[in-house]
Amino acid sequence: MAPAARTSIAGAAGPIEAAVHAAEDPRAVAVVAHPHPLYGGTMDNKVVTTLARAFVEAGAATWRFNFRGVGNTAGVHDEGRGETDDLVRVAQAALAAHPGLPLWLAGFSFGGAVALAASERLEVGEMVLVAPAFARLAHWPHAATGGRLPPRVLLIHGDGDDTVPLSASIDWARSREQAVSVVPGADHFFHGRLHVVRDLARRWVCSR
Repeated sequence: MAPAARTSIAGAAGPIEAAVHAAEDPRAVAVVAHPHPLYGGTMDNKVVTTLARAFVEAGAATWRFNFRGVGNTAGVHDEGRGETDDLVRVAQAALAAHPGLPLWLAGFSFGGAVALAASERLEVGEMVLVAPAFARLAHWPHAATGGRLPPRVLLIHGDGDDTVPLSASIDWARSREQAVSVVPGADHFFHGRLHVVRDLARRWVCSR
């Protein structure tokens, strides 16, 4: 994957730092949200960059970004509310740069919960959630119970995850009749299993 171009997007709390992976004649726009900012999460997290690579290989113009208070993004952590606004702002900027294209929305851990919350404010064509940490936003029930899921959602979780248990994704998916793709032997950060995440995401968005 070629190096990303760095850019800045106007956000409610100030500039949002983003990395854009261009695609020649893209067929979609993809936006990937990173894990919890207070636990070292950034847009350069390996799961996030793995998802970005999968989307680029599938022909999407792909945007990663730092939530408020991370890297060169202004502001301070806002427990999911402001971060949802950050994601919406980035998605709107990405869609404006490529009008008429469908939006693919993805998030890892905390970013998965934020992606779900942001789906109520965006038209999402495809969604990929990796070990979504809905419990991180338990104080904000809307994050786990809300969302406007698109018809196609890929939910990936490792069976060795001791940060966000697999049972959390299964419980969330059960009432939604949503399948869960379980990666055997994978911990929360998918050490040694990132290639599986990449292949699952790429095949998913390339299957239509």
